[in-house]
Amino acid sequence: MNGSNLEQWIKDQNLLKQALTHSSYANEGFRKEAHNERLEFLGDSVLQLVVTEWLYDHNSQWTEGQLSQGRAAIVCEATLAEAALNLHVGELLRLGRGEERSGGRSKHSLLADAMEAIIGAMYLDSGLDQARRFILEVLSFALSSVEQRETGRDHKTALNEWLRRRGEEATYEVVGSYGPDHAKSFEVEVSVGGVPVSRAIGHSKKEAEQQSARIALKHFMEQMEQGQSSSASSPPVSQD
Repeated sequence: MNGSNLEQWIKDQNLLKQALTHSSYANEGFRKEAHNERLEFLGDSVLQLVVTEWLYDHNSQWTEGQLSQGRAAIVCEATLAEAALNLHVGELLRLGRGEERSGGRSKHSLLADAMEAIIGAMYLDSGLDQARRFILEVLSFALSSVEQRETGRDHKTALNEWLRRRGEEATYEVVGSYGPDHAKSFEVEVSVGGVPVSRAIGHSKKEAEQQSARIALKHFMEQMEQGQSSSASSPPVSQD
C-alpha cells in the first residue's frame, strides 16, 4: 500500500485533504482552511479502541498491565511514524513554508499526527469497520511483533506517552553520582506530579533515565492490576 491508495479508503476527498493539512498550512497568510488536529483527536480514540480490541482477542493470557504495555508499544509516535513512512504520507502533507523548510515531511511527530487524523477521517467517512480494516492492515508489522517491540522499546518515550494520555508528565533528576571520573555511575529519579516514583543507577545519565522509566512504567502497570491509583509512595530502586 502507498499514499495514493488513501483515496481508495476515504471517499470524501475533503476529509482526506483535511487529514493531510497541518495547522502551519491552514493558518498561513490569508488561508482559513480546516486543519487536522480535531481529526487527530478523534483518530487517536479509534486507534486505541481497535488496537486494544485486537490485543485482547489475540492474547487471552495477558493481564491488564500487559495489555496496557502492549498497547503503549503500538500506539506511539515511533510506530505510527513508521506506518506513515510506509504509506509515503510525508509526500502528501500540506505544510506551511516554515515547516517545509525545517523538514516537516520527515518529522515523526507530524507523521504520527497525520496517521491519527487519517484514521479519524476514515471513521467519519465509512465507519468503524473500515477504520478497523485499515488500522490492522497498516499496523500489521507492529502487531505481529508486539512482544519484541515491548522488550526493545524506548522506555522513557513509552512512559512519557503513557502519562501524556492521562494529562501527566514525568521529570528526571540526577540524585547521585558514584565512582571515579573514568568509570562514573549516575542515579536518576523519576517523579510524576512532584511525587518520586522510581530510581535507577546506570553507567550514563541516559542509561539511568531509561532504567528508571522502565521501573516507573512497570510500577504503574502493577498498580493498575491491583486497582490502585497512579500516585506513588516511596520510589523503588534498581541497580540493574
